[in-house]
Amino acid sequence: MLNADALSQLRQLKSDIKDNKVVFPGTVKATNGRFGFVALDEGRDVFLPPEEMQKVLPGDRVNVTEHEVEKGKTQGEVEEVLETHLTTFVGRYLVRGKGHFVAPDTPGINRWIFIPPKERKGAQPDDYIYCQIHRHPFKDGKGQARVLRVIGKSGEPGIERSFTLASFDLADTWPESVLQQADTLSDESLASEFDGREDRTDQPYVTIDSPGTQDMDDALMATPNATGWTLSIAIADPTAVIPPGTPAEEEAFNRATAIYFPGEPLPMLPDAISTRLCSLMPDVKRLALVCDLQVNNDGSLGDYHFHQAVIQSRGKLSYDLVAHLIEGREDDEIKALPDVVANSLDQLHQAATALRKWRDEHALLSADRPEFRLRLDENKRIRVIEPSVQNEAHRLVEECMVAANRCAADFLRQQGQGLFIQHSGLREDRAENIRKLLEDHAPHLAEVDAGSAQGFKTLMKQTGELEAEVPVKSILARQLARAELGFEAAPHQGMGLAAYTTFTSPLRKFSDFYVHRLIKAALWDTPIKPLNAQQLDALQASQLRARQAANALEAWLKSDYAKSLSDDPMAGSISRTMPSGFFVRLDCNGLEGFVSCKDLEGKYSFDPITLRLIHNKNGRIFQLDQRVDVRFSGVDDERRQINFKLVNAEAIPADADKAND
Repeated sequence: MLNADALSQLRQLKSDIKDNKVVFPGTVKATNGRFGFVALDEGRDVFLPPEEMQKVLPGDRVNVTEHEVEKGKTQGEVEEVLETHLTTFVGRYLVRGKGHFVAPDTPGINRWIFIPPKERKGAQPDDYIYCQIHRHPFKDGKGQARVLRVIGKSGEPGIERSFTLASFDLADTWPESVLQQADTLSDESLASEFDGREDRTDQPYVTIDSPGTQDMDDALMATPNATGWTLSIAIADPTAVIPPGTPAEEEAFNRATAIYFPGEPLPMLPDAISTRLCSLMPDVKRLALVCDLQVNNDGSLGDYHFHQAVIQSRGKLSYDLVAHLIEGREDDEIKALPDVVANSLDQLHQAATALRKWRDEHALLSADRPEFRLRLDENKRIRVIEPSVQNEAHRLVEECMVAANRCAADFLRQQGQGLFIQHSGLREDRAENIRKLLEDHAPHLAEVDAGSAQGFKTLMKQTGELEAEVPVKSILARQLARAELGFEAAPHQGMGLAAYTTFTSPLRKFSDFYVHRLIKAALWDTPIKPLNAQQLDALQASQLRARQAANALEAWLKSDYAKSLSDDPMAGSISRTMPSGFFVRLDCNGLEGFVSCKDLEGKYSFDPITLRLIHNKNGRIFQLDQRVDVRFSGVDDERRQINFKLVNAEAIPADADKAND
């Protein structure tokens, strides 16, 4: 037995060892396997073996020590958990023997978590459940969870949407304070805002949108003048009825954007505001923030002015109707249009054509890509996937919106503050690969400064017309940076514009709503609650979460729909490549499926410069945009990924140097 002095010395020794340990703070990164890493604050990663990963959760802030396990190889040991961010998650309820668990459907948690008897909320086997971490696993590697809510069972109508909402912590109901605020608004309260605004109710504004759209943000009209056209874009004005800092604005900020889930969107503002009081419905007076701008004959923009107005749309017109009018067709619906509306639509088309010509010559246009619309059945699953054809009316509206947004960006730039959409062009971490790509396949462009606005435009325009053995422009498009919000005016390289913002969708996007606040504060000294840098980061994170949620739900619905595909060959193009295989986008319905290298004969190497997969012996190549025929081979339900098998592929000549290796 140790005496008191020995125990004291032992405690002191342990304390000294602890004090002398070198600990590194960092963030836990999970993988698809049982191991993981800690991304240290100093910029490097430390390997965490499975037994250490059992003690932490993805995203945990930890202190870690590093130990050498064999020559040149180290691994980490978690000393303490500083913060944990993963508090709620979704999964499926499992019973194995006497144990009740949740199998998380959360990236990075690759183990079941025990649910104590008092925390099960009546969940049944195979229920989808929404859970909270009840006990962190750091102490012994055995975490516990509690059930907060049973979401439903697989196969129930709408379970995919409900599960997705829970997965991304998106609210499907409104806080009571928001509903109360919306209930106080009425046509009478709206009318009280008419005073002091320009009365434009006699002007032939019309909305052009899809037949099912209810939250109509914009209405348009155009008149000719000596040097071109006066284009007038009226945008719904929800900021007039939602005071700064009130519950409706706070909830709109939290949601960041309306999410257009198939079949049932998740709005940013309550219906009472977005589809009734503020929507620019026909034949009713509505508040609008109007941008009047001069479009010159060559499509360049002249002077512009913003106005607070009251408008009364003359009609909600479908894209097809307007496209038919542009094409010169005559039918009863077109003949019924008042002359003043038909004349305005004709001038809108002429102005939009000039605007598009200017952008094609001086900026960058997005390439048209076939789009598809998901039609759901009574069980809220895909019944059919239809082509969504972009016609001249879609392009008309797009050009009007871009022109108005350019004016808003220019105005805020002159104020020295605003909210802008910045796009830096190509990713900086891919610069060396891109340089080598151009040297090998477009040497006349190798010296172009892709970081400058003019250089990026030159690169994208000339590679679009380039005839080369690799699809250079598609390779560049796969290596673009993500657009971001910022307070300072900066180029939007992807559009080829010196500055850009959006204010044309204030019913659907909080950033547009906020730009309304900025414009009105600058011109009419209306109240505003400015965003700070932390709030801007939160807004962008919410926007990203919304996109991820929409993509996740679509992937689930599409993977289920794919199970009904026959085994007949289907034509498509390679849309993405990676070391393990490539994705193919089908021509007939836009579904994307994966072809694994494991299902191809021989071994393939991935070229990070050309994004090609190249056979190690015979030089056979798979690359972006390559035409292929594939057959449906199944669905990976865990990843919700469609899998294809290759039937036939367009022959791509092997590089001479590769073939001779």
